[in-house]
Amino acid sequence: MLRPRKKLVLETGEEFYGTGFGADCRKVCELVFNTSVVGYQEIISDPSYAEQIVVMTYPLIGNYGIADEDYESRTTPIGGLVVRECCDTPSNFRSTKTLEEELEEHGIPCLSGIDTRMLTKIIRDTGRPMAAIVEAEMPKEEALALIAATERPTDLLRRVSCRKRWVTRTSNHIYHVVAVDCGIKQRILTCLKERGCNVTIVPFNTPAKDILAYNPDGVLLSNGPVSALEAPEIRSLFSELRGKVLVLGIGLGMEAIGLEYGATLAPMGCGMHGDHPVKDLATGRINIAVLNQTYRFDTVEGTALTPTHILVPEGYVLGFENREDKVLGVQFHMESAPGPLDNVHLFDKFIQMMEEQRHA
Repeated sequence: MLRPRKKLVLETGEEFYGTGFGADCRKVCELVFNTSVVGYQEIISDPSYAEQIVVMTYPLIGNYGIADEDYESRTTPIGGLVVRECCDTPSNFRSTKTLEEELEEHGIPCLSGIDTRMLTKIIRDTGRPMAAIVEAEMPKEEALALIAATERPTDLLRRVSCRKRWVTRTSNHIYHVVAVDCGIKQRILTCLKERGCNVTIVPFNTPAKDILAYNPDGVLLSNGPVSALEAPEIRSLFSELRGKVLVLGIGLGMEAIGLEYGATLAPMGCGMHGDHPVKDLATGRINIAVLNQTYRFDTVEGTALTPTHILVPEGYVLGFENREDKVLGVQFHMESAPGPLDNVHLFDKFIQMMEEQRHA
């Protein structure tokens, strides 16, 4: 198959030439890198990466194809994909199509055959630059003008959230959870269903009184493509729910909780996307967790929150709780999609707190 020559142009002027695959179109997006070894399907279908070009640092991507069961959303929301080498002959009995076929179907342009190590170093040093995937023949000046004329999206939360309430059920359910959809992943819902929960998924801008009217055992504030600093609706929602119902915040949800308790959210430049060691302060155990964050809590001292997890070795707070208000928060992908199973037990903690609440 003859593939077109393409290039990636950064707003800082660097150019990377390679081979285009996926959709044959132009795209301008924010550029981030991900260090995960596996889980590219979960990454490209994770709403947290909406309208971003993701650079995979692992050199071979696509070698186990695309499986129908592994999508994290009903769409493929990323803006583009950049890899060192793309495999178009996957070997996996679960595979139903190739990575390239998936990306082409959803109109996502991609680039292979470039030095992703050098590109990652540039992103690390410059933050999250805007970049364009364009034809190799386009003059640099024209590509830079295209980037300059493209604004970073400000409505991502509205784009990735559901429009109306919907419900996912399990047989002989024990608990009812309301999940506020800021870009929720399917695996989160599966983990709750496996633990006996019916889940009602509601849009991000659902009023607190409507959520409380469901009389839920717990509320989940989900992950999303923006920081809580850009999501005042979620901060306000938690403020109204605080102390009235058990709340679990993941990613964006955790950030909203921390801000409402008075913690300071600091920017992280290029952010952290991929596998990182996390220490469970209750056990002292070091687990591997999948992060997708661009802001951090250096500390929660001076607030009513108690840290439960920290990043090793930096010490950033990646988990906290307030038992009196019945609040939990984690920054990482506790549902392990993609990634190791080290932190799935945190869903059991959420279930235990719902059970304790029933018998309080």
